[in-house]
Amino acid sequence: MKLDDKVALVLGAIKGIGKGIALSLAQGGAKVALNYFDWEEELEVLKKDLAAANGEHLILKNNLLETEAIPAMMEKVIERFGRLDILINNIERGGWPVVHGRYDQQQWDLEMETSLRAKRWVFDGALPYLKATGDAVVINFSSIAGIVGRSGPAGMVFNEGYAAANRGVSLLTETWARMGAPQVRVNEIMLGFFETRHAQKTRGWGLLSARQKNAIIDHTLLARTGAIEDVVKTVNYIVKDAPFMTGSVIRLDGGYVLGGDKVDKMPKGIL
Repeated sequence: MKLDDKVALVLGAIKGIGKGIALSLAQGGAKVALNYFDWEEELEVLKKDLAAANGEHLILKNNLLETEAIPAMMEKVIERFGRLDILINNIERGGWPVVHGRYDQQQWDLEMETSLRAKRWVFDGALPYLKATGDAVVINFSSIAGIVGRSGPAGMVFNEGYAAANRGVSLLTETWARMGAPQVRVNEIMLGFFETRHAQKTRGWGLLSARQKNAIIDHTLLARTGAIEDVVKTVNYIVKDAPFMTGSVIRLDGGYVLGGDKVDKMPKGIL
């Protein structure tokens, strides 16, 4: 897919990974609608960065937990740009037992409403417009929490509600790929530990001890956390260079799920 004159809707675009994706799409020639709800103090910086990208854009403030407002958000995008080609389904509420403390029903509900339910109703609202273009792309974002849960070094970072919600995202990806085909490709990027998501540039990381931080890095085969640019490159690949990919999950975790153990040399044997 060439980005010229395509229209993208990027959720959670006020900062971090969502913002990086939106700026990259705008720089590539796409018209971009950006959704945000909190982190209002980042808005002026976002506006300046979008102006520097020279892309036509629309900034929308919506609380996506209020699902009844999602159709109106979609209508604003269509009213402004006339079409929708790309949906970056990047919304979550990220785990962090060390931040949120005691796990109660309210915490559980927020994980489900944010990381899972909101994604579903945004896709539902976007699908007719995406299908109408005849060649559209959806990228769902999830977390390796859906695989590792509260185990190993990640136990201080991912609570079980967040993990359960993210496992559900992969099921939605498969179902939506069937619903969207052949006009809409639906794929998923499953993130590990990234600087702006569960790592150095988040408040939760600062609450971990040096031993806990090192354990996460040591458990990652590439011995580092991910950067925004790592995600942007993967998004660009899916959007522009993977026309035969749908229903797939790309695990972008630096090898965390495999663990930090290396493979020993093959023994000589006795024969």
